Amino acid sequence: MTDAVPPTGTGPLARREARLAWGLLFPTLAAVSLVVILPLLAVFWISFKPVGLADLRPPAPVVREDIRGDLAAPGDEATLRYRLRNSSQDQPILGVTLSDAWPEGLEAGELDPRCTIADGRLSCAFGDWEGGAREQLRIPVTATEAYFAGPGATDSDPVMGGEARNILTSFDFTLENFAQIFDGGEFWSVLGVTLFYTVFGTLGALIMGLFAAMLLNKSFKGQGILRGLYLFPYVAPVIAVAFAWILLFDPFSGSANALLIQMGVSEGAINFFGERPLALLMVTLFEIWRYFPLSFLFILARMQSIDHDMYEAADMDGASPFQKFWYLSLPQLLGILSVLFLLRFIWTFNKFDDIFLLTGGNAGTRVLTVNVYEQAFALSNIGAGAAVAVVIFCCLLLFSLFFFKVMSREEGL
Repeated sequence: MTDAVPPTGTGPLARREARLAWGLLFPTLAAVSLVVILPLLAVFWISFKPVGLADLRPPAPVVREDIRGDLAAPGDEATLRYRLRNSSQDQPILGVTLSDAWPEGLEAGELDPRCTIADGRLSCAFGDWEGGAREQLRIPVTATEAYFAGPGATDSDPVMGGEARNILTSFDFTLENFAQIFDGGEFWSVLGVTLFYTVFGTLGALIMGLFAAMLLNKSFKGQGILRGLYLFPYVAPVIAVAFAWILLFDPFSGSANALLIQMGVSEGAINFFGERPLALLMVTLFEIWRYFPLSFLFILARMQSIDHDMYEAADMDGASPFQKFWYLSLPQLLGILSVLFLLRFIWTFNKFDDIFLLTGGNAGTRVLTVNVYEQAFALSNIGAGAAVAVVIFCCLLLFSLFFFKVMSREEGL
């Protein structure tokens, strides 16, 4: 009889190695959690809350102090005024208090019943404030000689106190943000524009990058200079190239319009970035032109690693250039093309700066990322903006799952 051998991976050494591996991975996992997971959870959290731009700061009582009147000599009378308000227009503050050092040398007249002066300090209790509450506290004062010898009436800052609920940390949730963005047909039109821009921008960048890689896969004089020029759209600052396109296609002073009119192609100026559906086509062309160099670099690197013996054998068999591309090059490039398609689809779906600089989301070019900006900052509805961001995340997650499922099925075949 032989002794039973423990299964692989369950012995003391395997458990020790597993603990060591998790210990080495912990800093990386913690960094990823802080940089990626926590902001993502925060967006999901905010998307279910009725949060406006003004609610990012918790409600707090605000006070301003001044003296109404001229205190030029002992015996002069004036009014010490405190202007108080709730910083929030809809959130209450409970137990509002005011505390301030009483100016030396000022004699107080009739005090508000909610206030007292003791040990050189003014203390007031205002109770609970509703959202948007405002009031003024006026205290008649008379100056004495000690007032003019002292530091003055406003040498110390008043201190406000109170408890307010922070809507960001509360457990009140709502579906109003999602109901608002899905209400009506605007969301679906924006989603359609986003899909058009993303799909055709991604495919166009891949196809243009593929053609550029095939063109520069051969050695010829000036090849290095041409490769560097091909990278210009990708490495140039986006704000510079975006405004260059705007100036080039300007309907009044753009070179493109002047050339089209002189050639007789157009009778009048064309507003390339201000007319539907031409504006959407233009921003898609800009996306293709700006990001094809990334596809070009990866595809060219993969093409240069393909064994040239296959092409020599195909030449001996009399294969045409198209046959060599279709049956030899393309199967070797499917892996890198699929990865580039996934990455470019995700990046293009999340694109904001290109469209915002070119059209501002006008003329039928509003995509979901522009909608996030408009909801969060133009309309001051942070919750609705976060809800649109959650929809973007869910769309990309579904696309990624579908993509990997299709890819795994193709690899299985």
